[in-house]
Amino acid sequence: MGLLNNFILDNMKTLEMVGVLMRIFIFSLVSWLGPQSPFMFVWIFNTADAIILSWCSVLKKDRAYSLLNIFWIMVGLIGIARAGGLL
Repeated sequence: MGLLNNFILDNMKTLEMVGVLMRIFIFSLVSWLGPQSPFMFVWIFNTADAIILSWCSVLKKDRAYSLLNIFWIMVGLIGIARAGGLL
């Protein structure tokens, strides 16, 4: 876990930018496609960016962004379950 944390700390700005660009992309996709959006892909992609941004914010000890992005992970997991027909 230490190696992964060190990698994230060494590449924090890049990873945060990737996470933000992922979120912009996925919300743009949903905005353009509406009900025709590939919902499972959307939820998996959205949850992945939330994991990246959560990890960065936790390591930075930024409580507000940690809470926000951990919330998005939970929303994403529910979305994945709903898109997969589990809920």
